[in-house]
Amino acid sequence: MWKKFNRITTPVVLATALAVSAAHADEFTEADLKKWQAEFEAVAKKGEAIFHSNKLGANAVACDMCHPNGTNTHPETYPKFQKQLGQVATLRDMINWCIENPLEGKPLKFDDPRMIALEAYITWERRGARLQPGMH
Repeated sequence: MWKKFNRITTPVVLATALAVSAAHADEFTEADLKKWQAEFEAVAKKGEAIFHSNKLGANAVACDMCHPNGTNTHPETYPKFQKQLGQVATLRDMINWCIENPLEGKPLKFDDPRMIALEAYITWERRGARLQPGMH
């Protein structure tokens, strides 16, 4: 009896628990949303400063020299195959490619606050663009 009870009831209990937690997963207060938006904007603003700075590389080149205001970066198309890398790449992979090649700098770790700030800024500049992973 226990095996039958456990086998039938456990999925029902689990599904109910997941449904209850999922119902609360997207419920945020107005204060939460304002705080999180302000934090995102602060990080994107840092990314904008980094993007327009020549401090990432060794040759005084800045990201904005090739990509004014984040143009032609198309974060909405990543991940996608990148000819320069010969494989499917993420936006972070391409940020590092640009740092290493045109800027002649050292790549950033993916969890480096500067990497996150750059990604936030580049993505913010393309806000409203439809997601199209894999597109060229």
